[in-house]
Formats: sequence, structure tokens, C-alpha cells
Amino acid sequence: MRRRAKKGDQETQGLGRSRGGFTTKLHARCDGHGRPLGFVLTPGQTHDVQGFGPLFRMLGDRIEALLADKGYDADAIRAQLAAAGVEAVIPAKSNRRTPISHDRVKYRWRNLVERLFSKLKNWRRVATRYDKTRESYLGFVTLASIKLWIPFVHDA
Repeated sequence: MRRRAKKGDQETQGLGRSRGGFTTKLHARCDGHGRPLGFVLTPGQTHDVQGFGPLFRMLGDRIEALLADKGYDADAIRAQLAAAGVEAVIPAKSNRRTPISHDRVKYRWRNLVERLFSKLKNWRRVATRYDKTRESYLGFVTLASIKLWIPFVHDA
């Protein structure tokens, strides 16, 4: 018999065990300028595929291509992208039986999301997750994201 999760359970707070210890994963979606658009928090041991669905549904706008790393290489993700008419620019994992090619020129733009994470992790509180609850951690990530948006807002 499985026990019911408590209100402050680790899973509900986005905490979990991984090889690096007691961690979380922050999944992000950004636009073509590297500006943050949305975040999903999952426990550290979960696979990247778990964070894809909420991020993909989060924004209803039309995108032409989705650039992601090998962690998002799954047939279910590729099928969902194809159904939405979005090009999947995801390199195939090394253990895939039938490798699927991707647009290498477009894939170079994935560094925008890596630079976004780098900018967010300049905030020590984001990099180390001092916050106990999911809401307070995502709240501070949102504040850091607003700080990244401010230069773009003042340019307009």
C-alpha cells in the first residue's frame, strides 16, 4: 500500500535525489532573443521528458521550431511537435536505433537557453536553491527573469 503524499512532501516541493545529491531541475523556455518565457520545476531524479509537456502547453503562441538537447529526444515529444506543426531540432541520443537527423545550423541557436541559465545562476539563490518551498523558489526565479526582461522593455 502506497502512502499518501504529505502537504510538504519532497515531491510536491520539486525536490529529489540524483547523482549530485538532493536537487531540483529547472526547465526553461525562452524566445529567439534569449528572454525567459516560462519555467517548470521537477525533482532532480526525473527525466527531462517530464518537464516538456507543461512547458509546451504553457504558451499558446505559434512557434516554428523547438530547439532542445538530447534529453528531450523521445518519440512522444517528436509526435506532439509534429501534430502541432513545429519542427523538432533535437539531436538523436546515441542509443537510438534509427538516428533522426536535425538541422545543425538551427541547433546552434540553442546556446540562447544555455546563456539564459548562466544569467539566472548568477543569482546565488537560484543556483543553490536556498528556498524550501517550490512557490518561493519559482517566485525568485521569476524576479530574476523580470530583471533580464527590463533592458528589452526599455528599448521599445
